[in-house]
Amino acid sequence: MESLISTFHIDYKLFIAQLINFAIVFSVLYFLIFKPLVKTMTERSKTIEKSLTDADAIEKRLALTEKEREEIIAAAKKQASVLMEEANLRGEDRKAELVNKAKEEINKVIAQEKEKIARDKEETLKDIKSEVAGLVILTVEKVLNEKINSEKDNDLIKKLVK
Repeated sequence: MESLISTFHIDYKLFIAQLINFAIVFSVLYFLIFKPLVKTMTERSKTIEKSLTDADAIEKRLALTEKEREEIIAAAKKQASVLMEEANLRGEDRKAELVNKAKEEINKVIAQEKEKIARDKEETLKDIKSEVAGLVILTVEKVLNEKINSEKDNDLIKKLVK
């Protein structure tokens, strides 16, 4: 070993001093720089890993939310379609009801007008009968050249009836 020391010119006191210096520098670097650096890198790795898992979870929730949104939209469209169909049916029912009501009102008006026409006809017939009676009386008076009173009228009727 001495030949080795003499060949490389190693001074064991200097070697021990350098070893102690190396240990001190290594300890300072380890505790002041390397250990906090490892701690920071570990925390950062955990943060990045957590961010990635959160991103995956968010992506899954987004896909699920998108699917739910599509289902809700489909259900809303279906419900809107049902509502529109119901509204159309109610509209058609209302239309039929209004048409029937209008027909009833028209029938009432027609019946009222028929009654009015019948009354007018009766009044007209009465007027015509009274005018015809008056004309017949005038004609008979002219034919007989005398005025007929109720006694003569009765006598004339009796003669005509027999």
